Amino acid sequence: MESLMEDKVATTESSAGGESGLCEVDTNQEPYEGMIFESDEAAKAFYDEYARRVGFLTRIISSRKSERDGSIISRRLACNKEGFNLNNQKTGRVRIRKRESKREGCMAMILVKREKIGKWVVTKFVREHNHPLVISSRNSRPTPDEKDRKIRELSTELHRANQRLAACREQLRTFMAYIEEHTESLSRTVENVVHNIKEIESEDK
Repeated sequence: MESLMEDKVATTESSAGGESGLCEVDTNQEPYEGMIFESDEAAKAFYDEYARRVGFLTRIISSRKSERDGSIISRRLACNKEGFNLNNQKTGRVRIRKRESKREGCMAMILVKREKIGKWVVTKFVREHNHPLVISSRNSRPTPDEKDRKIRELSTELHRANQRLAACREQLRTFMAYIEEHTESLSRTVENVVHNIKEIESEDK
């Protein structure tokens, strides 16, 4: 789930009290009707962060475009359990099985619309869910820096493992060379013994 939030603070606007001005909003607060964002991406990021903290996933379920220039003028973001899917479908005598649906008809959502001034306003907010919420630890969603650090650690460990493997191969080559050398020496010794035995036998005759 993407999030454009930094240090739990987002830049948005407030229209409370008939005034409009930039302010910093703690992303720990929940959305409310009349909340103003600089863009639909900022609104989605805020709702994604709110959803992560509360315990659900989001998805964009509808967008409306301007008839004049085709630009997006409204978006409806909702819980990923919004709507319903049939688990199976029948066509004549053939039964088509579909994968199990995770949708449960949840109504939780947020609707943002673009105003004439170019700002995006929350015009509808439904808080309640019809299913249990599962709060996930932030630690289960590593940040890009944490991912980079983990990649570096794994790369270092892989390099060390390759070095150990190369050392083992070198030791194995040295051991095999030693075995080969001594095998040749033993073979020559056996040949000499056999030759000597034959000479002794011929002298006895």
